[in-house]
Amino acid sequence: MNTLKLTSCMAPNADDFVKSLAEYLTNRLNIHIEACLDIPWQERELGFDAGDIEICWICGLPYIWKVDKPAPQVELLATPVLKGRRYRNRAVYYSDVVVHKDSPIRKFADLEGMRWSYNEPQSHSGTYVVRDHLAKMGKDCRYFGKIVESGAHQNSIQMILDNRIDASAIDSWVLELEMIKRPELASKLRVIDTLGPSSFPPWMISRLVPVELRRRIKHLLVEMHQDPIGRSILDKVEISHFSATEDRDYDPIRKMAQSAEKIEWAEI
Repeated sequence: MNTLKLTSCMAPNADDFVKSLAEYLTNRLNIHIEACLDIPWQERELGFDAGDIEICWICGLPYIWKVDKPAPQVELLATPVLKGRRYRNRAVYYSDVVVHKDSPIRKFADLEGMRWSYNEPQSHSGTYVVRDHLAKMGKDCRYFGKIVESGAHQNSIQMILDNRIDASAIDSWVLELEMIKRPELASKLRVIDTLGPSSFPPWMISRLVPVELRRRIKHLLVEMHQDPIGRSILDKVEISHFSATEDRDYDPIRKMAQSAEKIEWAEI
């Protein structure tokens, strides 16, 4: 294979990292790795499912849906481990429940009847983890007074700032990157609760890629932090290293999904 396509279904603030990763792999493999980021993320996922894109970074929830199918055509590649102390050198992240700094809301229990947004229906960090939390409380979506889909975590953040909603569950890594990009957010937002930890979104690869090439790519990712150029790329997005995670590491998301699907979820 002389060319591979690589894409991401993660938040747009990670796109520069994805481009840099594609360039890094191209230089190390002597195979052209094309970053496909000029189409909507939904089309990127469809391209991966169809085998037109060989490598994809995706939420843990669609990961389990894809690999749990009979005779899956994709497999786990490697998973980023974040730098922050809260992650304890594990391939996990959190969903931070965020409100405006001036909001009277202090805890999740204060959100009953309030305005809530989620990024998109099939997101673990923005939707399913919240559904799981509500299910454990014996509640469903009617716990909130209003629920709207924002389309992206960054959109939910802006809706909080604009006072169009009261709160949202934001991917902790997305929030950290936004805080780096926009330091003023630290004085405008407040985290009132944290859900998780959850298994961090993994990189996946198509089984149409030859086995030896899959092994080489995985090795390059797992060893990337030891290469000065790779280290520089990872540092820009607060990633410590890639972990050679295994499918069982995503069992917690499987359990949360089973719990989440027991309750109703719809816009109100």
